Amino acid sequence: MLNTNYKCHVIIGMFGSGKTEIALNSAIYLKEKYEKVSIADIDVISPYFRTRDEIDVLENMGIKVITPPRQFMHADLPIIPPAVGGYIVNPEYQTIIDAGGNEDGSTVVGSLKNFLDQTKTATYFVVNTKRPFMNTVEDIEYYIERLSAKARRKVDFLISNSNLQDETTKEIILNGEKTLKRVSEKLGIPIAFTVVPEFLKDIETEYPKFILKRFLDKVYQL
Repeated sequence: MLNTNYKCHVIIGMFGSGKTEIALNSAIYLKEKYEKVSIADIDVISPYFRTRDEIDVLENMGIKVITPPRQFMHADLPIIPPAVGGYIVNPEYQTIIDAGGNEDGSTVVGSLKNFLDQTKTATYFVVNTKRPFMNTVEDIEYYIERLSAKARRKVDFLISNSNLQDETTKEIILNGEKTLKRVSEKLGIPIAFTVVPEFLKDIETEYPKFILKRFLDKVYQL
């Protein structure tokens, strides 16, 4: 679960790590605790797996979704809505920043530094050890350093999200935790939680368990 001692939550990671699914679920989690929640889609890198694809679902829940204007919502254009900065610094809102993947996505986060520095912000790095270049301690450390530098923010928390979508097993999740634990101990960055799909919700994890509902299955089937 996101650390609610912070008001703004920035979610970064490599492409395909599961950032957007976590961002969507986290917005719903926060909405259960706070009246005003917003989620900003600043993914200008990938045309798929974006928060904006679930805008109607989220807004029906009373969550403010910040996206480019609807006429540009699915255009592959580097559009960051001006309202993003306003919601980041608005003291009435808990705000989630759903960034694009890899270094390019983190660079966009870096462009918001002036706003993020004005509020209590936590940065989370999502790790799926079943993705390329993220299955060893050394690789994970390398990309934490690279993306953190591009985002111009230190990583405050790690999120363990090792999975193979519908083929995820208990062993995949627990082995991912073990790998990330070594990273956590080496870098001194705590693990916020371990993501578990609904169909494995009864397994025991070392870290707090965050049960994930998938919203983007239709994209996986394309």
